Amino acid sequence: MTLTKANLIQTVYQNHNLTKAQAAEAVEAFLSIAKNCLIDGDDLLISGFGKFNVKKKKARRGRNPKTGNELILDARQVVTFKPSGLLREKINQGK
Repeated sequence: MTLTKANLIQTVYQNHNLTKAQAAEAVEAFLSIAKNCLIDGDDLLISGFGKFNVKKKKARRGRNPKTGNELILDARQVVTFKPSGLLREKINQGK
């Protein structure tokens, strides 16, 4: 199962003493803060969960797999995630 924003709001609503509107507002607020943090190029660390990093990739040579033509891929930024040791441990216990 994929956890969607709607599922997340429903879970917060059911597990806390909030109205559905308050749960939606709380989830939206967190996501907004997280997005703005990453857009600014800052790391996002959530203890017990993991760390989101913004990494810069240099321009590089690539190839169109369909045509085989070479091209230059622009420099860009990507978001990476490194799970915490605690989360990794819990995931591996579940198997």
